[in-house]
Amino acid sequence: MSDPTRPISSNPSLTPPGQEMTEGERRAIEMVEAAETGGRKLFGWQAMMVTVIAVSWCLFQMYAAYVGTIVPTTLRSIHLAFAFALAFMVFPFKKTPGNPQTKVPWGDWVLGGLATAAALYFFVEYSNIANNGGLRADAPLDLIASSALVVMLLLTAWRTLGIAMPLISLAFILFAFMGSRGLIPFIQSPFHNGYTWPQLMGQLATNTEGIFGTAIGVSAQIVFLFVLFGAVFDKLGAGDWFMRVAQSLLGGFRGGAAKASILSSGLNGIISGSAVSNVVTGGNITIGTMIRTGYSREKAGAIEVASSSNGQLMPPVMGAAAFIMAQNLNIEYRSLILAAAIPAFLCYAALLVVSHIEALKLNLKGLPKSELPPIRKTLLEGWYYLVPLGYLIGVLTSNPEANPERVALTTIVIMIVMMFLQEVFWGTRDGRSPARSLMDGGKKLIEAFEGGARSMIGIAVATAAAGIIVGIVTITGLGFGLADLVQNVANLFSNEFIRILVVLFMGQLIALVLGMGLPTTANYILMSALIVPIIAKIAGLDTSNPAEMLPVHMFVFYFGIMADSTPPVALAAFAAAAISGGDPLKTGIQAFQYELRTALLAYMMFFNPVLLLIAEVDGKATLGAVPWSEAVPMIIFAFIGLVAFSAATLRFLHRKTNPIQFILLLVASFILIIPTDLIWNVAALGMIAAVYFWQKAGSRNEPGQPLPAAA
Repeated sequence: MSDPTRPISSNPSLTPPGQEMTEGERRAIEMVEAAETGGRKLFGWQAMMVTVIAVSWCLFQMYAAYVGTIVPTTLRSIHLAFAFALAFMVFPFKKTPGNPQTKVPWGDWVLGGLATAAALYFFVEYSNIANNGGLRADAPLDLIASSALVVMLLLTAWRTLGIAMPLISLAFILFAFMGSRGLIPFIQSPFHNGYTWPQLMGQLATNTEGIFGTAIGVSAQIVFLFVLFGAVFDKLGAGDWFMRVAQSLLGGFRGGAAKASILSSGLNGIISGSAVSNVVTGGNITIGTMIRTGYSREKAGAIEVASSSNGQLMPPVMGAAAFIMAQNLNIEYRSLILAAAIPAFLCYAALLVVSHIEALKLNLKGLPKSELPPIRKTLLEGWYYLVPLGYLIGVLTSNPEANPERVALTTIVIMIVMMFLQEVFWGTRDGRSPARSLMDGGKKLIEAFEGGARSMIGIAVATAAAGIIVGIVTITGLGFGLADLVQNVANLFSNEFIRILVVLFMGQLIALVLGMGLPTTANYILMSALIVPIIAKIAGLDTSNPAEMLPVHMFVFYFGIMADSTPPVALAAFAAAAISGGDPLKTGIQAFQYELRTALLAYMMFFNPVLLLIAEVDGKATLGAVPWSEAVPMIIFAFIGLVAFSAATLRFLHRKTNPIQFILLLVASFILIIPTDLIWNVAALGMIAAVYFWQKAGSRNEPGQPLPAAA
């Protein structure tokens, strides 16, 4: 007999014990595999080859973090070469969910070989090219390899990320050719005179402001290890334990199924940066439970989408964008995750309120106690999962000298030891021999390594492809030109506050539109290169001060995340709808409504940097300078503002709001966005209280109106 306390596998195909996987769950899993880890189902020697390459990539990245002396360009080129090799093996050009390809066609072997060779060429020749100051006139292979690298990168991005990223990159490449000295001399650019193909290849392939720039550098140096940390931690069984803890703590409250889903997604967000994966790994249990307790199929899916998307806001991983943001701002990673913690907490706390309001509207109850895991037993079963997580977060937040990649590497090693000890312990109880248990542990570890490497393909390709755009923005001066253009639009408004709002709103729309076709990481890189400088210029921010720039970066990052639940694309909503059986478009629209509080929080952070622990010291914005005596009241006011905004957008507080109550709640939430005198905050609280007691009094006069319950 197997150990009844053993955590269920946290593989995306997880289903409750004794139940068969539904057709919807299968479709959702296929969707995730096609989008994030490749849609091919290989067998035999080809599957073995994928495993060998994936495990080799993991071991190389761990070795690089251990020695810490590999030349950055060497690390980046090998990192991209591994991504190319795996991408053409596991990502088919044409995805066919439900009928996955089982072999790698010969054309993909050729393309994969060319792409890998192009990346490795710069591993071999980069130092010689750099010493020459760019492409060498006496080495025609430089230009050939550079051209192959760019073309193969665009083809790989098409396979792994969709058509949007290559099209945007091609548009920027064409823009670079415009002008009297470019390849398209008859189309003039207002920002530059144009570049030839060799000049452009020199910028993109042999310059650290191009493909091998900061973004892929962060991917190779730090992001890989944190993604691998999440894969190993999940395979250890922590993901399922988080879910059972959430159910035991919140499942019995009103709307408890939704609240448990939100808490488990928040906990999983600590270790995972993928919204779609979070939807599938947690949603195949929570969505069905929500539907059974009274939520509609669309609302159940939308709550899972909103909570899973917000998982990317949770430190320390925050997708991959957090690491790139820290590099862009030139701040310690520790400072960034501490600053991001309060907004992430507020986002999830407000989503819990949203789920409670929906439960009140539907007059729902909690799950029966008999269906909930016992709290004490559940905590005791998996308490040891907190050891590696506590070590990672504790060291990163308490030690200013901590090296993030070395801390992540140490945590991975701790978890590998735990994985083997766990298997030996279970094996002893199951009657397996120690040798068999160790073999089972090794198999799990290989699966975790392969899963982590396959999850990294899209991130590595996205960061490299984004380097094309960043490189072209740098050489053409496009950023400065766009800033002047937006400045002229903003100057149409005389009020400074209105000007800033107009620019923020424009940035918000661009982030949402780009996010429909780009992953969060690529979206953030593009926004940080194009839109962040514009907002900073209009708002008069000191771009050399990271404390002044952090709210802008967080603003565009938050709206990039919202794109995961923004129709009509919203892959996370399609995955949730596949599980729930609901309408994907309606699920996405409902999820977007729930995500409006995230939009408000983005504006709150911009106008009230105290929420990011930023304060003025000697007239200069400074990170981590806010005393808790000042931060706590601001956090409370912000939370109440989010509650009021959520109640207004859902048109329900204690009961359905009338137009006057709606306006009062909306005005109160907007007052609490911007730091004002205490009297204004008190007035906002008074408006919210007035609406609540108004509705409370009305409920007493209407016996049929459902009243909120404590649980």
